[in-house]
Amino acid sequence: MPEQRKGFTYGFAAYLIWGLFPLYWKLLDHSGAIELLAHRVLWSLVTIAILVVVLRKFGQVKALLREPRRRWPLIAAAFLISANWGTYIWAVNHGRVVETSLGYFITPLFTVLLGVFVLKERLRTAQWVALAIAFVAVVGLTIENGRPPWVAIILTFSFGFYGLAKKQAGAGAIEGMAIESGTVFPLALAAVAVLGLQGDSTVTHQGAGYLVLVLLTGPITAVPLLLFGAAATRVSMTTLGLLNYIAPIMQFTVGVLVFHEAMSTMRWAGFGLVWLALVIFTWDSMNRRRRSIALERAAMTASAV
Repeated sequence: MPEQRKGFTYGFAAYLIWGLFPLYWKLLDHSGAIELLAHRVLWSLVTIAILVVVLRKFGQVKALLREPRRRWPLIAAAFLISANWGTYIWAVNHGRVVETSLGYFITPLFTVLLGVFVLKERLRTAQWVALAIAFVAVVGLTIENGRPPWVAIILTFSFGFYGLAKKQAGAGAIEGMAIESGTVFPLALAAVAVLGLQGDSTVTHQGAGYLVLVLLTGPITAVPLLLFGAAATRVSMTTLGLLNYIAPIMQFTVGVLVFHEAMSTMRWAGFGLVWLALVIFTWDSMNRRRRSIALERAAMTASAV
């Protein structure tokens, strides 16, 4: 199988798993978000530790820890992704899956905005138009709900800043996640201990099957990250960007068709504006990439002559 096709398959599988996450977390709705988040962190660290040993990545992890310029962004990333995970789990188990999809639809646009304010990048006209449309959509959804879509906003901000922190750290998926999991591990362990001492722990009271599902939160966190890492080295950023929309589309579909969450006319209109913004954003990105490739080929042809 050609490398690009492999990359596409890996990327599709990663986003497919992320898109099906609501179905998994719904199976664990006997437990609260804090408890599930703590267990996810604990078993993610166990999974990543095994991978570090098997793949012999001790050296890379130590190198990251020795460099403050890369270590501190990963520590920040640990708290950002924990906030993201906790919010997502809470939202799924409180019937707000559609709102989680909104957060991940908006994230690519927010990432572009971060590039402007943090990395001093310049936006093209089409990108500004897309951002303006998305802003109107969020205002409309706020009016419809009588409150801002806080779940979507927290997911957008936490994942957007998480991506920025990861970019600044420049770490691989496994070694980066090892440091992230290790950073919040003491807090997760403390949370599990406190819940146990207070008699509020639930994961051991729902049967062996339920406990197995909780233990598997580690592998299901690590596997899509590994698939994503394998895809990123084999396909273009444009392809990866398009694959990015698989997860929120599936989350939206699960929320509407499986969990039957309400969709008013105003809510459909708000999501329609977000999708329009993403179409403009994607079209502009693809056009820019095509022009860049054409210029590169023209330069290569000229140099050959």
